[in-house]
Amino acid sequence: MYKEMFDLTGRVAIVTGGSRGIGEAIAMALSEFGVKIVLCSRKIEGLTAVKEKIEAAGGEAVCIPAHMGKIESVKSIIDGALEAYGTIDILVNNAATNPIFGPMMMTADEAAWDKILDVNLKGIFFLIKAAAEVMAPKGKGSIINVSSEAAVRPAPGLGIYSISKAGLDMVTKAFAQELGCQGIRVNGIAPGLVQTKFSQALWSNDDIKQAVEGKIPLGRMAQPPEMAGLAVFLASDAAGFITGQTILADGGSMLC
Repeated sequence: MYKEMFDLTGRVAIVTGGSRGIGEAIAMALSEFGVKIVLCSRKIEGLTAVKEKIEAAGGEAVCIPAHMGKIESVKSIIDGALEAYGTIDILVNNAATNPIFGPMMMTADEAAWDKILDVNLKGIFFLIKAAAEVMAPKGKGSIINVSSEAAVRPAPGLGIYSISKAGLDMVTKAFAQELGCQGIRVNGIAPGLVQTKFSQALWSNDDIKQAVEGKIPLGRMAQPPEMAGLAVFLASDAAGFITGQTILADGGSMLC
């Protein structure tokens, strides 16, 4: 009985930002549990590489190049998923951007604000709306938003990014409240420092890396697969009574 609660065989998942890092790990993990994967990211080359890995492991995937900062991409993602597999059961909003690093008073301008909020918040909002329209008639679905510990405690040098992730946590709650009556669960994962290309500026410098890891009770940064297990859980029936929650996976750093 309990083993079957984690069985996702035959379900279809959209994974944005699926070409590397946390998104790639989540796509690979969901595929291992039987999910057909719709991979989305800006560059087809990265998507194709992940698709080949999934297929080599016995899974199934399609690639849809899309820019989450452009609303027209929302339609292309939904249309592509339906054309390939006929339905959508799981949506993982992992795509994010942060083109600036430094004090907001020095680095933030309107262009940076618009780019970060468009990708990290606006695009996700409208993709959730579109995916929920497909899920609602079935009375079931799982939406997973990849947030950040920066949503709870702003990260130095990442002010607008932190603001966008705080907004994403409220998107999770608001949609969970509205969509629950239709059987659609909406939850989030808030990683701490994870060793990916996205966070390379923090861990590639030994001094910064040691300073950051020194504030993590587990004494190290996370690896992408450690976030993937949470996504499998939240997508599965094992999390059937969980909605509106963002799970902090930070190695305990918020305790310090």
